[in-house]
Amino acid sequence: MKTIRWGIVGCGDVTEVKSGPGLQKAHNSSLVAVMRRNGALAKDYAQRHGVPTWYDDAEALIHDPQVDAVYVATPPSSHKEYTIMAAQAGKPVYVEKPMALNYDECAAMIEACGQANAPLYVAYYRRRLDRFLKIKELLDGGAIADVRFVAITFHQPVRADELAGALPWRVLPEVAGGGRFVDLAAHQLDFLDYILGPIHSVQGFAANQAGHYPAEDIVSSAFVFESGVQGMGTWCFSAFDELDRTEIVGSKGRIAYSTFDDTPVTLTTANGTEEFATGYPEHIQQPLIQSVVDALTGVGSCPSTGQSAARTSWVMEQMLAGYNNGLGK
Repeated sequence: MKTIRWGIVGCGDVTEVKSGPGLQKAHNSSLVAVMRRNGALAKDYAQRHGVPTWYDDAEALIHDPQVDAVYVATPPSSHKEYTIMAAQAGKPVYVEKPMALNYDECAAMIEACGQANAPLYVAYYRRRLDRFLKIKELLDGGAIADVRFVAITFHQPVRADELAGALPWRVLPEVAGGGRFVDLAAHQLDFLDYILGPIHSVQGFAANQAGHYPAEDIVSSAFVFESGVQGMGTWCFSAFDELDRTEIVGSKGRIAYSTFDDTPVTLTTANGTEEFATGYPEHIQQPLIQSVVDALTGVGSCPSTGQSAARTSWVMEQMLAGYNNGLGK
């Protein structure tokens, strides 16, 4: 069976443990080249991870004949550029989340990959983690019968790196497409898309209450899935403590879980409450990477595509529309 030889554009922090080793450890997969604009850092990464080739130019990596597929792991502001560049070179693309700065950029990426017949996948890796597949299994098995609504509550204190010196790129809309909401809620909303289907109607209110950076720091929203299931969510990034809780309420029970830690998933029905404790793999993206490799080698499929990821970008864009138009500031 063919081995997919990967090249990484942007070998920063996310690739150190979460994804890069997964490209090396997945079956029928190898990591053959990495790129970073700072050549010294690219060389250091290559040496530490046993990667044979490094570049300080993305185009050179993309056109390397030894590279079969490209993983774009840069901040969202360059996802469109590098994805289209890879597609025009005829190479499949696996791009970090969120997919791009906005929905229009997602659409352009999908179009370019479609025209080039280059598969496009996005790193919404919860779609292949056992913890979240258990939630899907419970729903699909009728554990709570008919789903009625979803409620997301997520809040965190202001982070230290948002209070001193240069701001992190994740709170700069021109680089990230928004703030911490875009970075984190993307995972929550994408997983709901996976287990409950697409959201077709969204209303949102966003603002910056603490004033530490340009992006939104609070978002509240109501939304409706195509199935008729309703949802609500509040995300705040200047609260006094942390809470990460999603509840899916049905006609005969409810499922509660956190998205970003390993607190047990709970199922509550008339029979009581049952807990399901599932850990995370060492390289959290590896299960999804394996599904990408399987799709590219013709032995499986990947559940996170450009089309599904673009839907999540569209939902978040609707939630932030008032703020981005100057109404929430």
